[in-house]
Amino acid sequence: MQLTLPMVLIACTGVFLASFLDAIAGGGGIISLPTYLMAGLPMHMALGTNKLSASLGSFASVGRYVKNGCVNWRLALPSIVLALLGSTFGTRLQLALHEKYLQYLLLAVLPVAAIVVLRQRSFREEPGSIAPRRQAVFVLGASLLIGAYDGFYGPGTGTFLLLAYTNLGRMDVRTASGNVKLVNLASGIGSLVTALLYGKVFWVLGLIASVSSFAGHFLGAGLTIRNGSKIVRPVVAAALILLSVKILSDLF
Repeated sequence: MQLTLPMVLIACTGVFLASFLDAIAGGGGIISLPTYLMAGLPMHMALGTNKLSASLGSFASVGRYVKNGCVNWRLALPSIVLALLGSTFGTRLQLALHEKYLQYLLLAVLPVAAIVVLRQRSFREEPGSIAPRRQAVFVLGASLLIGAYDGFYGPGTGTFLLLAYTNLGRMDVRTASGNVKLVNLASGIGSLVTALLYGKVFWVLGLIASVSSFAGHFLGAGLTIRNGSKIVRPVVAAALILLSVKILSDLF
């Protein structure tokens, strides 16, 4: 595949916006995956290249969250391992099946997620009361299952993780966001390695777009650390709406 200037401009613009969204509330793939398709990449190549730029860019937001102490390492480390396992399996499944199977499932899940977001006035600014073992079951289980979803399809992964960590795992929004970015990075790397083995990554375009991805993640993480749920709640709601529109447009 030959690299062109319009391809670079489309990818860099879309990936920057996607990464900014992703660092705040997850769901950057809602924008970045269609961006790569718009740039002219076939579906499987777009999925693999998206994992490259998203993974490299995620180091910016992960670094800011870690530096500011917004990570629960007791939950983050096993979550990373489970997300890696899940995403590797999900990517292998994606290469064998058509994505429409999962899109139909998401159409049933998305209204439930939207109701959860709209019913709560804000995301937690302080950790909720929950037994450590029970919290681990919810957080680790979500990391495995949503990590598999990330490998199979991807858009909305960070949003779903954030909802699971705050509502089921009772984590405060800043720590949840930090853990989400670590887990999202791990599942992205697992999926990327699998895509690389199958030759489904457009290296040149992915590396160029990674610069935009890094910038978007850096700015978005800073806003979340400063503003907490004031910025996260509306952005999560917007991410769910965008994901619903994308799935419906793909299907119909």
